Amino acid sequence: MPQSETEAPATPASNPADGPAPHRGPTLFGYDEHSFILRFVQPGLVGLIDGTISTLAPIFAAALLSGSHTALFVGLATAVGAGISMGLSESLSDDGSVTGRGSAAVRGTITGLMTTFGGAFHTLPFLISNVHQALAIAGVVVSIELVVIALIRKRFLEVSLRSSLIQVTLGGALVVAVGVTLGSA
Repeated sequence: MPQSETEAPATPASNPADGPAPHRGPTLFGYDEHSFILRFVQPGLVGLIDGTISTLAPIFAAALLSGSHTALFVGLATAVGAGISMGLSESLSDDGSVTGRGSAAVRGTITGLMTTFGGAFHTLPFLISNVHQALAIAGVVVSIELVVIALIRKRFLEVSLRSSLIQVTLGGALVVAVGVTLGSA
């Protein structure tokens, strides 16, 4: 029987004709891997990607315009503000009852904390007063963050490491270019 355009395609777990879904065993908190990804990994990954990438432009622009001290506080304010915003967005956009993604409060907390972490981590080099040294170290930290994101995507979303590195690096480079352009104005 053909699927209507509004129905989601059948997955191995939901189509008995295909047999049972491959069992990957329980992971953390007793959830199977698919549930664990939906409830914990995906919200954390969204936060980490957003925190890492979206905070680059304001931090780099502030560093180039005003120096390390300003970049540090702009970065921290951006990271915390983005964490609150992303946490609320995640928790208010889906209560989990329709999608099966679990508690909205848990997902929102995970997303918010990971957004804050992603933004704050590469802000810390601006504790160094020499802005050029701070920018160089921040660039290394961002590179590490992007590799971690790519590795998480590879492990849990089965995206090739090469493809993931290209995607996250391109996103990061575009946002850094915006920050550098505005910071050099």
